[in-house]
Amino acid sequence: MERLFGTDGIRGRANYHPITPEVALQAGKAIAHVFGASGHGSRRAVLGKDTRLSGYMLETALTSGLVSMGMDVFLVGVLPTPAVARLTRSMAATVGIMLTASHNPFDDNGIKIFDGEGFKLSDDLEAAIERHVLNGDLTGEHIRSDIMGKAYRIEDARGRYIEFAKSTIGNQNLSGLHIVLDCSNGAAFRIGPWIFEELGAKVVKAYTSPDGYNINNGCGALHPGTVGALVCQHGADVGIALDGDADRVIFTDASGAVVDGDRILAMCAIDFHERGLLREATLVVTSMSNLGLHEAMARRGIRVVTTDVGDRHVIEAMRASGCNLGGEKSGHVIFMDYATTGDGIITALQVLRLMKRTGRTLAELADCMTEYPQRLVSFSVPERVPLDTLPEVVAELDRARAALGDGGRVVVRYSGTEPKVRVLVEARSAVDVERWTGRLVEVLRRELRA
Repeated sequence: MERLFGTDGIRGRANYHPITPEVALQAGKAIAHVFGASGHGSRRAVLGKDTRLSGYMLETALTSGLVSMGMDVFLVGVLPTPAVARLTRSMAATVGIMLTASHNPFDDNGIKIFDGEGFKLSDDLEAAIERHVLNGDLTGEHIRSDIMGKAYRIEDARGRYIEFAKSTIGNQNLSGLHIVLDCSNGAAFRIGPWIFEELGAKVVKAYTSPDGYNINNGCGALHPGTVGALVCQHGADVGIALDGDADRVIFTDASGAVVDGDRILAMCAIDFHERGLLREATLVVTSMSNLGLHEAMARRGIRVVTTDVGDRHVIEAMRASGCNLGGEKSGHVIFMDYATTGDGIITALQVLRLMKRTGRTLAELADCMTEYPQRLVSFSVPERVPLDTLPEVVAELDRARAALGDGGRVVVRYSGTEPKVRVLVEARSAVDVERWTGRLVEVLRRELRA
């Protein structure tokens, strides 16, 4: 059975099914129908995009579908994904839509959808939208021309988010901090530098010249070595690398060393806990987080809840348990007191505020946990064969887990956004990591014919 929605909306190669203007048009109609639009003024959608060339195509098609079914559209232009989620809530819209493929190359794109509270859609709502698009049952269904929806260009959308983001650190200014900000030629290329400069930081801007093709190209959160080199070159205090839609962030310290999501979560959880701000004394992470993070939290009396991979699973667990801090090693960090999704800019502001308040360097703050040796390998596969149906793979996984015991772990899974399988091996010994990674990759490639 064909599926449109993956773990993070609808995603694929631009101008190939399902990321085509035809599907986008039908998705717009389905979204308006599912959310009960009945004519101009009845329902509102906030629609944003990142800097990919295909954003123009999808924005126009989606808008046509939405207004044809009576939904008004607030076009906010190029903005980070978390800004779209925030504006959906603050503008009393029914739904928020972001056109992005996040950290993927420029020739991919996607459609992320948020409900009126700024959270990703439930499985039921996604299924309803998907059903209408795949069945084509809204083709030709329109409302009277006098009550079609309208589209509005919201000129001050960037300013609204800028003021909100700055408000999340209260009266703390960032004067005296020297940062390098890598915007990945993506959605934060304008507002990212403005926010940090307005708060008083000295900002070296990097990768803020998008051309439709260069988003995530050798820069941003997937390539932290790039910003690390710039930090050393400019003698800066910290490097901040956002991804294409700015919902994740990776840091480097003054020496250029990478500080990933696990260390950011650890330092923020410890700080929150010490100040009585960590709700339920609990941190929510995914199965990809390092065992060293778990040990660091246990030493400080902080409980850790582990979910499946994906910020959506983290957010669901946070909402269910009333927690206010969670995230992923990849740099999605959710500060639920301020945001309903991962937000790279707000995460960076929280880290810089912590540095200012404590007078400690990022390297000193990050030295709150000791990482186990870990290796993550990803490779493309021709199809997603269920792993538990491959006897050799199951047997090798059993052998690896038995050998590592409590001193390590193995995670093998398919990517939720790309046609890839991912192998994570973690152990106290780097030798064990390399041995079991090699053995598992060899078996997987053979069995999956990759």
